[in-house]
Amino acid sequence: MNSKVMNLIDVVREIPDGAEIAFGGFAITRSPVAFACEMIRQNKKDLNIYQPIVCMATDMLVGAKSVKKLSYGGGSLDRFGRMERINEAFENKTIDAREFSGLSLTYRFLAGSLGVPYIPTKTLLGTDILKNLLDKKDESVMISESPYGDGEKYVFMKALNPDYAVIHAPYADEKGNVLIDGPVWDLELAKAAKKLYVTVDQIISNEYIKMHPEKVVIPNVYTHAVIEVPYGAYPTAVYKMYDYDSDMLTKYAKTNKKQEDFDLFIDEYVTGTSNHNEFLEKCGGISALNKLKADPVYGYKKVWGDKYE
Repeated sequence: MNSKVMNLIDVVREIPDGAEIAFGGFAITRSPVAFACEMIRQNKKDLNIYQPIVCMATDMLVGAKSVKKLSYGGGSLDRFGRMERINEAFENKTIDAREFSGLSLTYRFLAGSLGVPYIPTKTLLGTDILKNLLDKKDESVMISESPYGDGEKYVFMKALNPDYAVIHAPYADEKGNVLIDGPVWDLELAKAAKKLYVTVDQIISNEYIKMHPEKVVIPNVYTHAVIEVPYGAYPTAVYKMYDYDSDMLTKYAKTNKKQEDFDLFIDEYVTGTSNHNEFLEKCGGISALNKLKADPVYGYKKVWGDKYE
């Protein structure tokens, strides 16, 4: 089998303006920041993004005016702050924002990954989320009775097969077998997409995969391309690889409150750098990254007071 390894710049060039794209990641964990930054550098526009729980990468894309439509199930920067660029765009109606629950949007990806046209659920019944989607005549939801004559009402969620999906993972081999330690909340969207791009911190050998096939979370049949980008989720965390950078997330949470401050942040850290390595250097380089290395037992950095072990 041919290698699926590509470089980040070429992969992003494959994605046209107006593309329908699903993003993995969850708040400040495994956010595909390197991929989003390259999309901003290449000035991608009018994107239609789906994400069960939005992460830093999506907030950056919305703030950079790259997004036309966003379907999502909430999200934040956890204790550091809110997704202010998304919230402001939602309130000012500068993007077409469709609110789901994280579970209901995941069900849509699940249906897409299974190859069925829809999936029945009761998860949205009685909610304002469902009412708002129906008021917008969103074709992804409808209420119907069970076909088995029990009189029960269900929400039928339309299957979702986005043109592209992007996730970040710690490891993959050159054939596209993906390994993820810890929680996996983007498996369904990865398998539902027509093309899956996976940025990874490290490409490992296929021999290791053969020795440990049980560690494969996403088999290579689903993967279109693997892109090696060390610290590709920084400043968010990757379990058992590196923790989140509190200082950088605090800085971002301050600068994303106002568009003019956010624009200055993008000018300095994204469009002012030519690649992710330069972005990392701008954020503090190897000395900052070394402090984030995960403890192999805990899965996160081990800190006693202000001292790193």
